[in-house]
Amino acid sequence: MRNHAKPTKIPRIGFISLGCPKALVDAERILTQLQAEGYQIGATFKQADLIIINTCGFINSAIEESLSAIKEAIQKNGRVIVTGCLGTQAELINTAHPEVLNITGPNSQHELLAAVRSVLPLNKNLPTTNEFNKSVQLTPPHYAYLKISEGCNHQCSFCIIPQLRGKLISRSMNEILNKAAQLVQNGVRELLVIAQDTGAYGQDHKYHTEFYQGRPLRCNITTLATELSKLPAWIRLHYIYPYPQIDELISLMAAGHILPYLDMPLQHANSKILRAMHRPAATEKILDRIQSWRNLCPHLTLRSTFIVGFPGETETDFMELLDFLKIAQLDRVGCFTYSPVKHAAANLLPNQIPEAIKQERYARFMATQAQISRAKLLQKVGQRMVVLIDKVEANQIIARSNADAPEIDGTVIIDGDWELEPGDFVEVKITAASEHDLWGEPQESM
Repeated sequence: MRNHAKPTKIPRIGFISLGCPKALVDAERILTQLQAEGYQIGATFKQADLIIINTCGFINSAIEESLSAIKEAIQKNGRVIVTGCLGTQAELINTAHPEVLNITGPNSQHELLAAVRSVLPLNKNLPTTNEFNKSVQLTPPHYAYLKISEGCNHQCSFCIIPQLRGKLISRSMNEILNKAAQLVQNGVRELLVIAQDTGAYGQDHKYHTEFYQGRPLRCNITTLATELSKLPAWIRLHYIYPYPQIDELISLMAAGHILPYLDMPLQHANSKILRAMHRPAATEKILDRIQSWRNLCPHLTLRSTFIVGFPGETETDFMELLDFLKIAQLDRVGCFTYSPVKHAAANLLPNQIPEAIKQERYARFMATQAQISRAKLLQKVGQRMVVLIDKVEANQIIARSNADAPEIDGTVIIDGDWELEPGDFVEVKITAASEHDLWGEPQESM
């Protein structure tokens, strides 16, 4: 470790966070602690005394993005610490960028903070301000991610998350509910509940009982969602595997307690491919459950993600996936081509798919889903719905309905100049639709 003289001013740290919302929550915690200790957060490459890069290492494109960000930070600043998922591949980082001062992995906040203190020590004689007592929030003020657990117990053959982040570790329900209440008190209007496996919350502790505000609460996803629903905010659930207990969540959605939005990563529809992925392989049961959920909660929005070009996927297998899309009529869908991530078990499978075929199947998949999405959104023209304002631009406002998660789903566009602000709820009448977005006119403020 290099030696550095003590600064005579408040040390300034620049921070770059890459990857998923779960990594963004990690970044918020790190920055909050650094700020509490007295560091100044938020600076350009030239102004910063140190750059921290919170990396992603999930797929090859994310690794390339992380290495590129490290390179840029070294070129423009020179003093760089790396943390996050790619930090588990320290040899790779050191080989590409030996100038990096320190490397830590995910869930290693204490080690990272120690590295920062060593590289950039604080002058304890400097005055502090009340700013250092505030939590850092990297999302817009009106919505926030609420991470309820770390790690994952699944062994999907295409994924290395358990290797990067370990097994499932659920956060205390007290900690989660107190954080949620604090966020809402600070102006958050929507809480997006996230984890690697949100539906498994509490499983690692055998769903033990905790006391919250003097009341005994069973630590499982249904109880947590019920408690969160008591806050005056939208509650949106992400990354839900199709466990049996999900039926209880649909009942909460039907009753209006949490948003009728279920983000359920299915990955494929062909049983052979699902088995090779080490995923649940009963597609017929999923279709039956989807129908039963829609019967219980007619306004349910179903979101899922899929992988095309997985090793061994034949044209027939892929056509079965397209047929599933047409039958399931999912509202929101994401798709990825298979990426042979280093150390993933699926890399050893036979019949790897050429990149050109992966891209061709991806295009056909997205074209199929685009037709489904357009038809479903056209059905909403003429309806009234409540939307949450995200951005106010010149002669246009960008909002979201309860069917739209930020950054991954569509938007509701309101043309014209209206007296609305980000974080406002407003009722609109839908006037037009495209493949992914809606257009609406305000009816009344809320």
